[in-house]
Amino acid sequence: MNSKDLEVFIYLATSLHFGKAAQAAHLSASAVSRAVQRLEEQLGSQLLERDNRRVTLTPAGQEFLTYAEQTVQGWQAVRQRLQADKTLRGAISLFCSVTASYSVLNNILEVFRQRYPAIELKLHTGDQADALDRVAKGGEEVGITGRPEVLPDRLAFQSLTRSPLRLLVPNIPCALNDRLGHIEGEMDLALLNELPFILPERGVARELIEHWFREQSLNPGVYAQVSGHEAIVSTVGLGFGVGIVPELVLDTSFLRERVRTVAVSPPLPAMDIGIVALARRLENPLVRAFWDCALSSYRADK
Repeated sequence: MNSKDLEVFIYLATSLHFGKAAQAAHLSASAVSRAVQRLEEQLGSQLLERDNRRVTLTPAGQEFLTYAEQTVQGWQAVRQRLQADKTLRGAISLFCSVTASYSVLNNILEVFRQRYPAIELKLHTGDQADALDRVAKGGEEVGITGRPEVLPDRLAFQSLTRSPLRLLVPNIPCALNDRLGHIEGEMDLALLNELPFILPERGVARELIEHWFREQSLNPGVYAQVSGHEAIVSTVGLGFGVGIVPELVLDTSFLRERVRTVAVSPPLPAMDIGIVALARRLENPLVRAFWDCALSSYRADK
């Protein structure tokens, strides 16, 4: 029974999806299946129930998952302690949006690479709304995202910075801009109910926006729901509607000249942005190294 097979089983047991487990383990789906078969042969017990639609853990599989997690974590800890030069080596996977890679991860990398040059960081980018789910299901070890109102118990979150949400309107000649006219100061909240909104499909920002709408008794029309905050900037910049994004998204957008921000009262909330990981994975020296480095990098900025 080798540690690689145990790691593959952990990926599969947490995601319950052969394709996602294969991607996380950097293997083919057939290789993942063979790894599980080897474990089942060695144990003499069936670990998974499989059909064409889903994968579920058997009672033996649930018990073995606890063993596998403890064994892999113990092996990683011992291996690092016994390194002759005490240098942390290995790789960790991280998920964040393209915006977060420039605005948050970039602040961490210089210090992280100086302290841990032998740790490889495998970066995957996508919609930040996917970060919590990907980390919770074991597809990534660390994510950079906003903190949800309710954080699942098995996840650990460390706040790094805050970014206020901003109301965007087009800054180009278009019918919507003609309708808005030259706004001086704050926008009348009643006008928001008459404007077409471009909103994120899901995620922390969507939760914050909807909560703010409810507090102001607003029910604006939704022109479009898009994946990723960067898409909101571009859609507003094309004159299709107004949108709300974190300030850090606007700061790094190459389309920021095509939009402008308008103040509202009461102000929009701020998003708490930080790093997230499964709490049990903080026992992994590599994950802990990145976690502590991220925190110290942002403390140094304050």
